[in-house]
Amino acid sequence: MIGTSTSDSMLPNLEDAIVQGLDDDLEIMVKRLTGPLSAVDIVTISGMGGIGKTTLARKAYDHLTIRYHFDLHIWVTISQEFRFRNVLLHALHCISKHTNFFNANDYDKVKDNELADLVQKKLKGRRYLVVVDDIWSTGDWDSIRGIFPEYNNRSRILLTTRETAVAMYADSISPHHMNLLNLENSWKLLRDNVFGPENDHPHELEKFGKKIVEKCKGLPLTILVIAGHLSKMARTLEAWKDVVRILGEIVASHPDKCLGVLGLSYHHLPNHLKPCFLSMGCFPEDFQVETKRLIQLWIAEGYIRTSRSNKSLEEVAVDYLEDLIGRNLMIRKRRFNGEIKACAMHDLLHEFCLIEAEMTKFMHIDKNYSSLLTQKQNVRRFSFQSQYYSVDDCCKLLPPVATSIYLSRLDLPYATRVKLFGILPIYHPHTVVHEIFSHFNLLRVLSIFHESTNFTSFPLVITKLFHLRYLQVGFDDDIPASISKLQNLQTLILMNQRRDKTLPGTIWMMKNLRHIHLEGATSLRSDILNKHLVTEMPNLQEFSVLCSTSCTNEVFSIIPNLKSLIVCDRLANRLIDMSSLRKLEALKFFVGNSPRSLARFVFPTSLKRLTLTRRFYFPCQNPFHIPCLTAQKAYWICSYST
Repeated sequence: MIGTSTSDSMLPNLEDAIVQGLDDDLEIMVKRLTGPLSAVDIVTISGMGGIGKTTLARKAYDHLTIRYHFDLHIWVTISQEFRFRNVLLHALHCISKHTNFFNANDYDKVKDNELADLVQKKLKGRRYLVVVDDIWSTGDWDSIRGIFPEYNNRSRILLTTRETAVAMYADSISPHHMNLLNLENSWKLLRDNVFGPENDHPHELEKFGKKIVEKCKGLPLTILVIAGHLSKMARTLEAWKDVVRILGEIVASHPDKCLGVLGLSYHHLPNHLKPCFLSMGCFPEDFQVETKRLIQLWIAEGYIRTSRSNKSLEEVAVDYLEDLIGRNLMIRKRRFNGEIKACAMHDLLHEFCLIEAEMTKFMHIDKNYSSLLTQKQNVRRFSFQSQYYSVDDCCKLLPPVATSIYLSRLDLPYATRVKLFGILPIYHPHTVVHEIFSHFNLLRVLSIFHESTNFTSFPLVITKLFHLRYLQVGFDDDIPASISKLQNLQTLILMNQRRDKTLPGTIWMMKNLRHIHLEGATSLRSDILNKHLVTEMPNLQEFSVLCSTSCTNEVFSIIPNLKSLIVCDRLANRLIDMSSLRKLEALKFFVGNSPRSLARFVFPTSLKRLTLTRRFYFPCQNPFHIPCLTAQKAYWICSYST
C-alpha cells in the first residue's frame, strides 16, 4: 500500500474541478461580457462535451463583477430537444427572482407570442445577461434571438455549444473555443483530485498516472470520473497498472471511447450504488432533483440497505449520495450548512446512464410511446420523457408487473418540473384514475398532482395499492380514515388547500411512515390515541405543516424521532414546549399577522436550523430557552423573513 484514500471533503465538486486551470478563459469571458460595446454582444463558448463549457459559463454568470454589472440574470438550458415555449418560461422564471413569485400555471393558456411579448416588456430598459446553455443548431438560435431586445445598454447573450458552426454563426468575430488539456495539466487535474491539491503524491505512481490521463485524451470530465474511481482504490502500482490496462482495452475496442471510459467507473461501483446511479435516468437531461425527494425515492424503491451502525435509512442514503459525488459521477448543490440541497448529472454521464439502464433492463426509457412496450415483461420501471403525453395511452401499453412509472413533462419549465418530481403526474385524473390504478397493483411510487387539477375527493382505489411506498396526491375533500390501509407507505404528500384540516386518527397506525408533508396547517387527533393502543411512530422523520394546536407533549411523545418540523402558529399566547423532541434538527415557524414572542417556545438542544417567518420578537435574555447555547453552538442558524 502506497497511500490511503483522500477524504471526500478535501475534494472539489465536479463542476469546480472541471474549471480548474481555466482562469485565463474566465478572465476572457468577464472582460468580454463587461466590455464597452453598447449594442447586445453575442459571446460564444464552444468545445466537445465534458470539456467544461457549462461550468465556465456558470463561473462567469456567478462572478461578482458580472452580478453587479447586470440588472437581470437569465439562464436558459436548451439541450438536444429544443422547446421554444420552455425558453420563454425559463426566462420569466429567472426574471421573477428579481420581482415576485413565478407560477408556471399562470401562463398555461397564454400563447407563445404573448409570452415573448411579456419577456420583452419585463426586459425593457434593463441591462440583462442571458446565458443560453447547450444549444445545438443554428435554427434554434434563429428561433430565440428575437426574444431579447436591443436597448444599446451593454446587454449580453452568452451561448455554449458543442457545434463550432453554431458558435461561428452566432458570433463570427471572436468565438471562444475551449481546447483539450495537455498532458501536464491533465496529470495535475487527476493528481489534485485523487490526492488533494495540498497533498504530496507517491512519485512511483506518476508514470502510470500520466498513462491513465493519456487514455482520457485531455477531456476534463473523463479525467475527473477516473480520478473519482482511483480515489476509492488502493494506492498501489498494481492497482494503477490494472487501470491503465483496462483503459487501453476500452480505447482500443469501444465505439464511443468517452462513454467507454466513463463506464469504467460505473462498472467498478459497489453493487449497492449501481441502482442509485441508474435511477437518475428516470429524470430528463439537465434535470436538477431535490435531494430530499431523491432520497425518499431511493428508499421507496428499496435501493437503501439498513446499516449496522444504527444509522437511519435517510442517513445511509446520504452516505450513498456522497459516495457517488465523491466519485465525480454526480453534481451537487450544497446549502450554507454543508447539506446537499440538490443534485444533477452531467449530460454525458446521463447519456451513459440511459444506455446502461436500457441494456441491463433496469429501466426502459421511452420518448415516443413505442408499441413494443407490451413486450417488455421483464422490465419493472418505465420512464416516459416527452413534451406531450397521454397518461391513459401510456399505461395501456405497459405490462401489469410495472412497479414504477415515471412521466416527465418536458413542456414544463425547469423550476416546475423539480417541484412535480416527474413521477406520474396525471393532468386529467377524473377520467382515468380507477382504470389505471386497478391495473398496476404492484406500484411502489405514485405521484398524482397538478396545481390546476385536483381530485374532488381522495381516490379510494389508491388504498388498494398495498405495495405503495411513496404517495403524492392532490384533492379537495377530507382525508379518509382508510388511508391507513397503506401499511407499507413511507412518504405521504397530500396537497389539500382546505384551511382547517385534521388527519384521521388511523394515521397513527401507519408505523412505516417516515415523511408527512401536508399543504397548509393540519391538526392531529390525540384524543383517540389510547383507543388505537398507539405507543409511538418510531420511523417518522419529517412532518409539515403541523398546526400549533397539536404541538402538545402527548403528540410529541408519539413522534420522538422527528428530525424536521414545520409549524403554523395560530396560538399567540400558549407556551409551546418542544424539549421532548430530542432528535429535532430543523424547525420552521409560520405565523399570522399578530406578533409572536420567542419567549413562548422551549426548543430542544438538538436543534441546528431555525427559520422564523414574519412577526417575531426576541426577549432580552437567552432568546432560545436553551441553557447550553454558547459560542460552541455556532452552527446555529436563525433566518428571519418579513
